[in-house]
Amino acid sequence: MIVLENVRNALSALASNRLRSVLTMLGVVIGTAAVITLLSVGQGVESYINDQFTSLGTNLLFVWPRLGGSQRAQFTPASFSQTTLTERDAGALGDPLRVPDASDVAPLVRLDAIVRYGRQDIITTVRGVGAEYAAIRGFQAASGRTIGQDDVLTRARVAVIGMTVLDELFGPDVEPLGKTVRINDVPFRVVGTLEERGGNQFANDDNQIMVPITAAQGRLADLHALNGLPGVSMILLQATASQSMDAVKSDSTTTLRDTHNISYRDDDDFRILSQNDLLATFGQISAAITVFLGAIAGISLVVGGIGIMNIMLVTVTERTREIGLRKAIGAKRRDILLQFLVESMTLALVGGLLGIAIGVTGATAIAGLSQEFQPRVSLITIALSTGMSVLVGLFAGLYPALRAARLNPIEALRYE
Repeated sequence: MIVLENVRNALSALASNRLRSVLTMLGVVIGTAAVITLLSVGQGVESYINDQFTSLGTNLLFVWPRLGGSQRAQFTPASFSQTTLTERDAGALGDPLRVPDASDVAPLVRLDAIVRYGRQDIITTVRGVGAEYAAIRGFQAASGRTIGQDDVLTRARVAVIGMTVLDELFGPDVEPLGKTVRINDVPFRVVGTLEERGGNQFANDDNQIMVPITAAQGRLADLHALNGLPGVSMILLQATASQSMDAVKSDSTTTLRDTHNISYRDDDDFRILSQNDLLATFGQISAAITVFLGAIAGISLVVGGIGIMNIMLVTVTERTREIGLRKAIGAKRRDILLQFLVESMTLALVGGLLGIAIGVTGATAIAGLSQEFQPRVSLITIALSTGMSVLVGLFAGLYPALRAARLNPIEALRYE
């Protein structure tokens, strides 16, 4: 009951000094709004990154070539003519006796090429793939078909194009199936189009052309392994379940060391990363960004707390005779202390609630600017901002409240 009475008195004091109360709360309002907005942006970034990795497929592991040993580990650009991976490596990784928890394996040759149809030409990504690639990545044919096993065995010059290539290369009224496009001046017949998927931070899945990997190796890409065999840019593995990804990674590492005659870990000429590894890495980055943004917003709350402390000191001075009178009729130190603490916390809490409303509105406005990137306002963020506002009020009001509680009632009554 005492606390409720103090809250009522605090609200009454705020109402009697509206302008001063609004100016005092302004720092807390701005700080809380910044915390809500920036933390929601940080959580939106994390969600966006997760969505981008999920769009690559499910339970995937990526095997990249690695040139120069452990001291100069790097991902080999597709334009380089050397690699450390071959289709023989993909065959070994597809052996169920060696990697029993891998459901599919897909080698890949990637290059950028000039593609022409009639008088129109574009630069796009060409991927030489096997029959398993579309299923692993979750690609579906919008018309026609995807690359099949017969295409790979016969080195067929056939192509499956994405929607961006379709829009830029062909006219709106042109049926692409059966048409011939020239990829780096090599003719390929279009046998299918891919459903629209959109782009991500790693690639635009609509701006690509798929051809059989054997045709890419024989006619488009001069990519060789260090042992002289035809090379591949990357190998994709799909685990049977998310719980099996660590086992697949371990078995794949052992298998490639065996096929490459590697005795020591430092000599690995490949690198295997799972979706979980990539998500964990980018999750750490996004978490650091979120903390950094929250710290910046927290500075505004500190400034708001200083403003509350300043006004509470003024309030104690203004109400010195009131404090002396309350003590004279029996109020104890803890009663005076609680009175001014509650008033300070109420001031901060009201400012925090206003800031939450503004922050949610700001996050909603940002969400309206993009369909892909969506800031997320979670209940945890709102609860955290509310708690921070109350704590700011508590610490900002502690010194003024202690000062009020320690006043001598006789001197307080004599105060003019």
